[in-house]
Amino acid sequence: MYSNERKLVISTAYDAVLTMTISPEIRDLARRLLASEAALDDSSMSMESATLRVYEKLRHSLTAITGVTSFQSLACRALVMAKLEDYSLAAVQIAEDGSLLGFNDYDLQIETHKGRTKEYQSSERGSMLIARLLNLLHIFLGEALTLRLLRNAWPDATFDVRNSGTGEKYDR
Repeated sequence: MYSNERKLVISTAYDAVLTMTISPEIRDLARRLLASEAALDDSSMSMESATLRVYEKLRHSLTAITGVTSFQSLACRALVMAKLEDYSLAAVQIAEDGSLLGFNDYDLQIETHKGRTKEYQSSERGSMLIARLLNLLHIFLGEALTLRLLRNAWPDATFDVRNSGTGEKYDR
């Protein structure tokens, strides 16, 4: 059993993560990236593979600039925060190279235990993880550099994000 001090530390850490909110714009951006990738895939598991494709594009774009270790650290932090909000991510891990492990495995369990479709559950899980990752990129790199990374990963896409300071619209 945990001591009272340990419970306080765990509770404080949990509260700190939950107060680090994600803006509606970042959540919407994550959903749009997932939807655009899902539209490229005709298979029945399109949202699952869309999540992995979005994650991999972000990983390759960022590791080219910062290196594998920096991306892995950022991805681990995003995953920890996403796990606190969505317990279905419990089996997911980040590999040493920054790749995502265990994302596909859990979908089969959800489908049989909760009766939901795999596509719906993957969409929820993918959206939370990608939103957390985008939010950390936005916090640590800033809006302009985050948008540049996104444009590198999706050169044909248009990103419409508002500047958090001025409210001006970035349309890139």
